[in-house]
Amino acid sequence: MPGVICDAPSASDAPAHIAHQATRTRTRRRTASFALDVSILAALLAASSAPTPLYPLYQDQWGLSALAVTVVFSAYALALLLALLTTGALSDHLGQRPVLAGALLMAAASMVLLASADGAGSLTIARVLQGAATGAATSAAGAALLDLENPRRPGRSALANSVTPVACIATGVLVSTLLVRFAPAPTVFVLLAALFLAQAIAATFTTETAHRRVGALRSLRPRAGVPPPVRRTLLAAGAAVGTVWALGGFYSSLGPALAGLVAPDAPQAARGMVFFTLSATAALTVWALRRTPPRATAIGGCLSVLPAAALTLSGLHSAGLPAVYGDAVLAGIAFGAVSQGALRMLLASLDERDRAATLAAYYILSYLAMSLPAVAAGAATQHYGLGTTSHAYAIIAALLALAALAALATLTASRRVAARPEADRFR
Repeated sequence: MPGVICDAPSASDAPAHIAHQATRTRTRRRTASFALDVSILAALLAASSAPTPLYPLYQDQWGLSALAVTVVFSAYALALLLALLTTGALSDHLGQRPVLAGALLMAAASMVLLASADGAGSLTIARVLQGAATGAATSAAGAALLDLENPRRPGRSALANSVTPVACIATGVLVSTLLVRFAPAPTVFVLLAALFLAQAIAATFTTETAHRRVGALRSLRPRAGVPPPVRRTLLAAGAAVGTVWALGGFYSSLGPALAGLVAPDAPQAARGMVFFTLSATAALTVWALRRTPPRATAIGGCLSVLPAAALTLSGLHSAGLPAVYGDAVLAGIAFGAVSQGALRMLLASLDERDRAATLAAYYILSYLAMSLPAVAAGAATQHYGLGTTSHAYAIIAALLALAALAALATLTASRRVAARPEADRFR
């Protein structure tokens, strides 16, 4: 038939047609791999915050102290930090698919342990396993996102890496709170275990972007260091980063208890949603300020800590639950602004070879600031009560924010002087 003859590719066009089809197939596979890696990050980070609404239930059922709750929380953060330091380069040697699959199986096992936990000891073991799995998987998935960057859509991977964590932490709190309200307590962990198993299977079929090479065991040796070009910037931004991550740790571990202190008659869901408010606000802040100059973003975040501290104090003095939620909103703005601004300041002028070391130093500071002050707050609550501890935490956060503002102002002034022509400086 003439129509069929006209539509059929000629012999000379056949190789081009085959090449075009192969390119389309590769593109579809890379798009599917990108989507899976984003979903893995989303599920892992949502799971990281899923236990937060359950902490008050654990305290009531098992008689856990505030110190025990903060130790359980901090066990996750410290295990994640150790995994980031040791397994960050493992996927470069073994490949991203086996590292992702193994980490997801570990995450599924941690969910099973959380679902069957019956005390502080089993909770801590489950959270350590979860932190290790999250650290290993996020390193591999984050690297894969950068490798799968679409040249036609530059910046998509960086945005996914920055927005996904806080957005999914908020989602984890919300879903867990709803399931605690309308379903048996372990349901959220059973569903997450099933999701991680499905993702582990799917990860074995994704596009491999890393080329295997020897030295896997050697790569597990922890490495930490700050490249000379960013030492001054990290020192100036360190107080700001430490302040907002410490606020995040406080609200993640003791936020529900604080809501219960200021509003004893508030429903369980209202207590669990305090940390959701902080993390959701942080996600919106990261998105809204993605094109704002990083130094201005970090300074604005530090300024937000001051009214947040004031609202914490007023919430403890008869203002009640609205003040606690208002404080969570301001703390979320501070967390999103400072985290994004400081990280962009650090990475702005670095060579590619220095970025991994700089990120490692940033996360060491961040997770230590999130976990250690939370444990200290839990210990102080044992001796002085949650009200007194919250007063001290708010005041210290405000003082650190003021110190961070001074350090950032000094850094800005020194860079302006350095940018002026030498002749102008010596007139």
